Amino acid sequence: MIEKCNATAKKYHYDNLHFELGDINGYKTDEPVDMVVTLHACDTATDYALYNAICWNAGIIMSVPCCQHELNAQIESEDYSILTRYGIVKERVSALMTDAIRANVLEYCGYNTQLLEFIDIAHSPKNILIRAVRKPGRRIEYGDVESSKDMTDKQIGAWEEAERLCEEFHLKQTLMELVRKMGE
Repeated sequence: MIEKCNATAKKYHYDNLHFELGDINGYKTDEPVDMVVTLHACDTATDYALYNAICWNAGIIMSVPCCQHELNAQIESEDYSILTRYGIVKERVSALMTDAIRANVLEYCGYNTQLLEFIDIAHSPKNILIRAVRKPGRRIEYGDVESSKDMTDKQIGAWEEAERLCEEFHLKQTLMELVRKMGE
C-alpha cells in the first residue's frame, strides 16, 4: 500500500507528499507539517498521532480512530453500571468518551474541533471523524503548552471538562497525559 501511494503521489507530481510505514510514536521530522491524517489507528496510536500533530503545529488534523481499548479496560462504576454492565455498551461508551476527551484536548491546544459522522454506521461502527483546524495565531513550541494567560475561557473549559470526566470515572487517557506532561 505504501508503494502504491508513493507511486500515485509521484504520478501526479505531488513532490512533497510521501507515505511511510512506521510507529507514529517514534516518528520525528524537521519539516513543517501542514496536515496529519490517520485512518483506523488502533487504540492509543491515535493519541500519539494527535499529540505529534499538536507538537508539529499541524494546521489540519483529520483522524478516524479505531479500537479504543484504553478506557474500556479502566471504566468501572457502580453509579453508572447501566453503562458498564454489558460489553457492547461499555465498549461504545468508552469509545465515545475517548473521542470526547480527544476533541476537548485539541480545543485546549488551540484547535477548532468537530466530531463528525465519517460514513454511515451501516458500513462501519468506527465512523467518527475528528476534524481539527488550528486557530489562526495559535501555535505551541514543542514540549510547551501555551500558558493559561494566552488561552480563551473555551480552551480552559474544554480541558476542565475532559479532566472532570476522567476524574469521575478514575481514568487516565493517553492524549491528556501526553499534553499534561508538555507543561512540566
